[in-house]
Amino acid sequence: MNYQKLRLPAGLYFVGTPIGAARDITLRALDVLASADVIAAEDTRSLRHLLDIHGVPLDGRRVIAYHDHSGVAAREKLLEALAEGRSVAYASEAGMPLIADPGYELSKAASEAGYMVTCAPGPSAALAALTLAGLPTDAFFFAGFLPNSTSARKTRLEVLRDVPGTLVFYESPKRVGDSLADMCAVLGGERPAALCRELTKKFEEIRRGSLESIGASLVDSPVKGEIVLLVDRARSDPVKEVDIEQSLIEALESHSVKDAADLVSRMHGVPRRPVYQMALKLGKR
Repeated sequence: MNYQKLRLPAGLYFVGTPIGAARDITLRALDVLASADVIAAEDTRSLRHLLDIHGVPLDGRRVIAYHDHSGVAAREKLLEALAEGRSVAYASEAGMPLIADPGYELSKAASEAGYMVTCAPGPSAALAALTLAGLPTDAFFFAGFLPNSTSARKTRLEVLRDVPGTLVFYESPKRVGDSLADMCAVLGGERPAALCRELTKKFEEIRRGSLESIGASLVDSPVKGEIVLLVDRARSDPVKEVDIEQSLIEALESHSVKDAADLVSRMHGVPRRPVYQMALKLGKR
């Protein structure tokens, strides 16, 4: 038996579920699903199947459907259970609830009403793709799904063009070619990117290259399944030393050496230490 039956404190428990391989679920997630007084799910059949795989009994509990189209009534039913002092577990169909999945309004309502809201974290397609893409992970921006129409998609990409981090998108196999074409047009076809599909599943695949080359690869080798697209940040031209020096000369007119170095390093996005050393030399002139 992989789960423990626990006495859960009253509250709302968001549960991360596998994005593919069923064994990716955590032991704590199984404990919560086995022990909660009330279970809700984005897709009730998917959750029942997951519980069957891991031998977690419902013990007479009914799985309540809660998704983007279930309306206020389903949310009120879950809030009523919380008001009665019961523990409520909610799982999206795959991955973490609220991450391009339902749950935000439920979380907001429960928090505002003063109920405990916690999480049994689990798999996320966005984080799995970031791990595998070979692109920088020091900063990233999750953009979810792009709009359907070309004009709206390009407008959204314009807003994201200069975000100083790796861009992460979810996409469908039917639209991925059009989205890549629009990314080439707005972001630049030379930008490094990665197409990750069917993560943790049998046909997992990672295509790395430029936006242009990945788009071209779809002509001869189209893709199916769940897709995460990642795009590297925009790269500006290297800062010239003479520009840093000129900025320091101007900053030293009204700032101390320390403050001038701080200001110029932030202004040009360069490490502070060499800028400070340059400022010391200029300050002695």
